[in-house]
Formats: sequence, structure tokens, C-alpha cells
Amino acid sequence: MAAVNGSDLVPQELRALVAVADTGGFSAAAGALGLTQSAVSHSVRGSERKIGAVLFERGRAGARPTPAGEKAVAHARRVLRLLDVLTTEARGAMRPDVAEGPLRIAAFRSAALHLLPPVLERLRTRHPGIEPRVRIVREVGRGAAGEVADGKADMAIATLGGSAVLPPGLVASELLVEPYALVHATGHRVPRSLPLVDWAENCGAYTRDWWAAQDWIPKATVEAEDDGAVLSLVSGGHGMAIMPALSLIGAPDSVGITDLGPGRPTRQVGYVTTPELARSSVVRALVRELRTTATEGLSLPGHGWPSTH
Repeated sequence: MAAVNGSDLVPQELRALVAVADTGGFSAAAGALGLTQSAVSHSVRGSERKIGAVLFERGRAGARPTPAGEKAVAHARRVLRLLDVLTTEARGAMRPDVAEGPLRIAAFRSAALHLLPPVLERLRTRHPGIEPRVRIVREVGRGAAGEVADGKADMAIATLGGSAVLPPGLVASELLVEPYALVHATGHRVPRSLPLVDWAENCGAYTRDWWAAQDWIPKATVEAEDDGAVLSLVSGGHGMAIMPALSLIGAPDSVGITDLGPGRPTRQVGYVTTPELARSSVVRALVRELRTTATEGLSLPGHGWPSTH
């Protein structure tokens, strides 16, 4: 397929690409866009001709993005979002201290539960025109940062320096470093003798190295889907776990928390966004409130909050 010129793509074509990817078919995309199916098909074929690649696999079950299509759709989402930001920023140029408009946030579970609420409360008070939309994402694989790379979020609260490499083209900054602790049923005399309850989550190289060096940590006998399930199992006396501080805020009295000492592993938590959105008023406003909350610290029973940078 000979490329014409990808830069000739217009917003309507980008919206068609995103709609087909999101709905899984041309007919459903047409309904979402208020167009005919033939109009959507024609638009996508035109985009494929301009780009010079097949973007969707067509079949009886619908349409699925090809590898080229996945990249095209991710960029389409980001371009469309920048067009929205362009309009909002231009309108607000006469009021530089006022931020307004939608703000899409992706965050892993414990950050969404314990870090974001005070941040959003401050944001709502100081910038009532901002409309935050939070999506909770499992911090495995590409995690929350992947939502930004795919154009589904403006900013992610994510683990940095973990097992997943930061997608290219994004910028990140640290907010806080949280320690891990040993958690077990309250009152257990020898918690290290308990079986291990674990769950999949991105962690840094230092944490992995620390974990490998501990001969007292057995292989996990129970694996849970998220940290909430881990706490529930630990609380019920089904094992011990090693968990980061954010996951332990508000832990029930039935859960005991034991410090792992000065060599304890830590997890780096920060925000991830695109270079373009990092300069937008809504993202800058959120960053200010995130840094304020991280600097002031959050309360964790039995522990001082980790130092921030």
C-alpha cells in the first residue's frame, strides 16, 4: 500500500480510527459517531492509504487493530486530546491562573484510594473548572503509564523504575518513595514462619534484589489479584505478605505491620505524562497538588511516612 501523506489526516479521520478501535467494528463506530457505516469504512480506508499501512483486520467478528493500527490509534487519541487542550488553553490565555477542562487520570489501586482523594479535594477547591476523571488500572505490565502512552489518560500515577520500562515519548517525575513492610495477622508470634501471600505488581530492581537475598521468604503459596485481597487473606490468618506503605493506609486492626529494618525495600511512586500535556494548565495544576500532598505526607499506622524527593 503506497503512502500518500500521513500529515494530511484530519481530525474526523482520527476520530473514526479511535471509534473503530474502541467499539470493535465499523457499524458500532458509525453509531457512536452518528455516521453511516460506509462513511466510516471510507474514512478508515483513506487513512490507511495516507499512512501506507493496514490499520485494522476485518472479519466477521468485527475489526481489530493491527500492530500498525495500535500505534496509529494511540497517536490519534493523543492528537485529538491536544486539539482539545489547544482550544481550552487558548480560551484561558487571558486568565493564566485559572485551569479548566477535563483531566483524565490513571492510577493504580492504592494510589487511587489513598493519594488521590486529598489531591482531588484541593484541586476542586482551587480549580472548580477542572473535571477530573479517574480510572483505576492494575499496576502490572505496562500499568498506568501505558494508559498515557495509548492516549487514554493525560497523566498516570505509577510506579517508576519498576519491572515495566517507561513507554518511549513520555516524561516522569518522582513524587514519593514508600517502604515495604511485613504484614501479618495481629498478635502472631512468629510471622516470618507463615506462608507467603503475594500478588503481581510492578516493583523496582532494588526490591527484586532484596527479595532474592532473603532466605526466610518462601515461595508464594497464595497469589491474589490485588493488594486489597492480600490484606483480607493476611487478616484472616492465611499467611504473611510484604507490602508497600500506600497499600497499608487504613489497614484494619486485625493486620499487624512489622518494619523490615533499615535495609527494607522501597517503591518509587511518581507521575507520568506526555511532554506536550506536561505544559497544559490542568496537568500543571494537578502536579502542584500532588507534590503538596506528597510533601506533607500521609499517615500510616506504626510507621513514619517515607522521605520524598
